Amino acid sequence: MIPVDTRPLFPQERQALLELLATLDTEQWAKPTVCPGWAVRDVTAHILNDYVRRISGNRDRYAGAAFTAGESLPAYLTRVNEEFVQAMRQCSPQTMIDLLAHLGPQLDQVWAATDLSGPAHLDVSWAGPGASPAWLDIAREYTEFWVHQQQIRDAVARPGADSVALMHPVLVTFLHALPYALRDHARPAGTAITVEITGPAGGRWNVVNNGAAWILTAAPADDMVATLRTNQDTLWRLASRGITVDQARHRTELRGDRVLTDAATTLLAVVA
Repeated sequence: MIPVDTRPLFPQERQALLELLATLDTEQWAKPTVCPGWAVRDVTAHILNDYVRRISGNRDRYAGAAFTAGESLPAYLTRVNEEFVQAMRQCSPQTMIDLLAHLGPQLDQVWAATDLSGPAHLDVSWAGPGASPAWLDIAREYTEFWVHQQQIRDAVARPGADSVALMHPVLVTFLHALPYALRDHARPAGTAITVEITGPAGGRWNVVNNGAAWILTAAPADDMVATLRTNQDTLWRLASRGITVDQARHRTELRGDRVLTDAATTLLAVVA
């Protein structure tokens, strides 16, 4: 893994979001987004839901809503997210902006008090089974806020919040889904795939098999059997399923072991 400390970025990302939301008119708040059935106001409410949920869970150790009998994690999240969004439709845009501005610094304090090397409060299932480190849990939350802001920007045709400082950590965090995407494809120890992401926020990484599992690393690798070259926009949209796997493959230069490149381009960094 490649540890990423995203804690200093939350206030910057939130400020960009608040400044954007403050400029939207009634029609823009009602614009549809890539999230099925959700308008801009609903995605904003969902971000607020995440603030409330993490402050309540991490800081206050409050268990919150319960699973229904036989309910899977994806089904649970879909249900409670929709319930919150529907309830927030009675609140004005300004009320949601005020709540985000009020609760955001409290969430920043939660992250600041977290030991990055300790266990995650919520494990990151898309990075693999078992326990996750706290830094990855926090980075996952950062990517969610950033992606939702981009979805709002797309809906109202406002580019931005995509500086290298804000976007590069999103890409690195999403790449931690690659080893899990390759989990069913065993290869000899030392076998490696290179991933090159073009654009100012991009870079070059390797996913190397250690004989038992695939590992994401920035270190050089010798036995390179495949390469993927794509741009930064394609990578984050693929990982968050803003585009399909087929669309991503058409936008990506794939070379070498096709089984591995096909598997790598199914990487998914959201719970589904």
